Amino acid sequence: MPGLILAAPSSGAGKTTVTLALLRLLSRLGLDVRGAKSGPDYIDPRFHEAACGAPCVNLDAWAMSPERLISLAAGPELLIIEGAMGLFDGAPPEGRGAVADLARLMALPVVLVVDAARMAQSVAPLVAGFAAHDPAVRVAGVILNNVGSARHAGMLRAALAPLGLPVLAALPRRADLALPSRHLGLVQAGENPDLAAFLDRAADALAAGVAGDEATDLEALLSLSTPLPDVPDLDPSARLNPPAQTIAIARDEAFAFTYPHMLNDWRAAGAELRFFSPLADHAVPQADFVFLPGGYPELHAGRIARAATFLATLRRHGDHRPIYGECGGYMVLGDVLFDSDNTPHQMAGLLPLATSFKTRRLHLGYRTLTATTGPFPGRHRAHEFHYATTLHKGGAPLFEATDATGAALPPMGIREGQICGSFAHIIDRG
Repeated sequence: MPGLILAAPSSGAGKTTVTLALLRLLSRLGLDVRGAKSGPDYIDPRFHEAACGAPCVNLDAWAMSPERLISLAAGPELLIIEGAMGLFDGAPPEGRGAVADLARLMALPVVLVVDAARMAQSVAPLVAGFAAHDPAVRVAGVILNNVGSARHAGMLRAALAPLGLPVLAALPRRADLALPSRHLGLVQAGENPDLAAFLDRAADALAAGVAGDEATDLEALLSLSTPLPDVPDLDPSARLNPPAQTIAIARDEAFAFTYPHMLNDWRAAGAELRFFSPLADHAVPQADFVFLPGGYPELHAGRIARAATFLATLRRHGDHRPIYGECGGYMVLGDVLFDSDNTPHQMAGLLPLATSFKTRRLHLGYRTLTATTGPFPGRHRAHEFHYATTLHKGGAPLFEATDATGAALPPMGIREGQICGSFAHIIDRG
């Protein structure tokens, strides 16, 4: 089936809102459609799934091989890929991993979402520059976002007319088309009780356009989509190996950051996945291995500290079998987590680690990890994104690490017996 990409000149242009509106609108019209998200994002894909009812995958052009990317993109539905940051923005030094890389690899057209709230005729040189920047990246149309009125829309359309690029839609500037955010991105889809109403509202706004202006040309938008590449045979050795035969995985609002392709790789290799909720104080299921993913433990630290059944069964499991924590899960394996009010919360005490959110410090970037020990041997591509400060840590290093430029970083993660973890989110084999 065909696909297309929604990208923008920069972050904050409204790509997510436009993508959700389009997914919802097409789904309501009875089309088989699904979303994909460029880059290392755990939050936006869950909104995609809510909008159209189909699973959403991550397509990370920095961390994944071309074969992996094409195999994940393949499917019977129309694929709408939401870009990250600006169209050509990627990892240093040359911008590798940008959504433009996906456009080149898959020969997919790009629809440029432009936040027009503070411009009129200047929209033309902006769009012209993006359209001409790289002949291998085809900007095929424009969606105008945050348009103030029909008169404003008319000025924008007139300015863009000489470029020969179709203006496919103009979305009105409306406060009720914004989603709430927090420090790692949008407030999670599962935490928004009004999400269905928001998605329908966004879809209605996209369909109608700006009052007094042209309605969205959905037929022209769909006609831009092009067939995806033929699916290659993905070498089984390129998949992520499961760390055990049975894996207990924490899953709730505090432990929500797992990549579907990782879990699918584990299942394809024959692993059985058993999910449980620490926030509901579930006992850790019997399993050969426990995985605590990332998420927002800092927002729920008090509940986690009071989850006596979860903590007791986790500690008992750690007496005999391995446990791995990733980012938020790593912090929960530690001794104490200080929240943003500097209140200490006792965690599992399985790793010599103390973390704090009193003074937030951004840690962000791609990582190449080489395991020195632990359940994920070899090299992996990963991503780090958190605001926690490490107050102290002990134990043996878990990974040797480099950044996106190849520069060496201090060792990442720690291991204490069979218990280990790190702040890095593993994405794929390295």
